[in-house]
Amino acid sequence: MNSIFHRISVRKYENKMVEKNKILQILRAGMQAPSACNQQPWEFYVVTNPDKIQALSEISPYSSCAAGAPVLLVSVYRKNGLTAPEFAPIDMAIAQENIWLETDALGLGGVWFGVAPNRKRMDTVHQIMDLPEDVEAFAVFALGYPAESRPQQNRYDERRIHFIE
Repeated sequence: MNSIFHRISVRKYENKMVEKNKILQILRAGMQAPSACNQQPWEFYVVTNPDKIQALSEISPYSSCAAGAPVLLVSVYRKNGLTAPEFAPIDMAIAQENIWLETDALGLGGVWFGVAPNRKRMDTVHQIMDLPEDVEAFAVFALGYPAESRPQQNRYDERRIHFIE
């Protein structure tokens, strides 16, 4: 669990491709996430096409650094056939956190760009990726070998803990 206390947002990457086996291990970690009623709503698109990476790097004011990443993971969730569809975004967030932690554990770095619930971003990603109509775009995650390093910020704040005895 050291990745919880090590993981940072990495926005600069070495000019080095990420091995396919590492990408698959990262996605395996994402799919290992718990989900409401075990509905597992996720689908993942692995993007290495430079034109698609460039287009996806323009989805928000915060995503421009994605242009320098060798890999983008586009996470989507199915709209149909879910037992608890209202919980799909929560399921996706858990899967996305697993993806980030495994990325760090493998010596890679990444950063998560929020797409859902911003309808404009969701629609833009849908269009760029030419996604099927039965899925919703959830997130874009840039990853690669980090070209930057810094310690993680300590966010522990005892004042936010409340015991009810």
